[in-house]
Amino acid sequence: MSTPTARVRLSPEQRRRQLLDLGTRLFATRAVEEISIDVLAEEAGVSRGLLYHYFGSKQDFREAVIRHAVEDLVEQTAPPASGEPLERLAASVGVYVDYVLANLTGYRSLVRAAAGGSEELRAIYEEARAALTDRIFREDSLGEHLSDDPATRLVVRGWSALVEETVLTWAQEPSAMSRDALVDTLVAALPALVGVIADGAAG
Repeated sequence: MSTPTARVRLSPEQRRRQLLDLGTRLFATRAVEEISIDVLAEEAGVSRGLLYHYFGSKQDFREAVIRHAVEDLVEQTAPPASGEPLERLAASVGVYVDYVLANLTGYRSLVRAAAGGSEELRAIYEEARAALTDRIFREDSLGEHLSDDPATRLVVRGWSALVEETVLTWAQEPSAMSRDALVDTLVAALPALVGVIADGAAG
């Protein structure tokens, strides 16, 4: 005779994170405006009352899910702790490409929402962009090879926008080049762009 498995009682914070994880799954296949308490309640088989208890409102829930998703993106794309700088950057860009492919509908809609949506979504998007850009200057990526000055930061931010637009465009027509060729091209673009600054300063 089998012994019934004891149910694990989650803390409020653990339960909230579990619900955010479920909401993040919606982000993979739905536009930002389609992520709602009603949809998650139906998909996860939980009560709307429980979701309102943890998130307060539909808008608060949507913003919490988007923030959770972009924090997950930043965490997943962290470069490896060791290896040559460009190899570590390539690993990070490769994970980014895979993330966009796996969450294409939601990620594309987030980029659009950041361009013309609510201030809250724009702020979340900008925080994620800043985190992805700033770590380029730390030693865990290319920091030791870059001058941390306004001109270089401007170029790195532009490169980040280039990566985003190129990956989203490639995702629509991946036959244009292989995934590996895409990653190699994007990685090679950063030192090439930064090199233009150095050449200009030298001249």
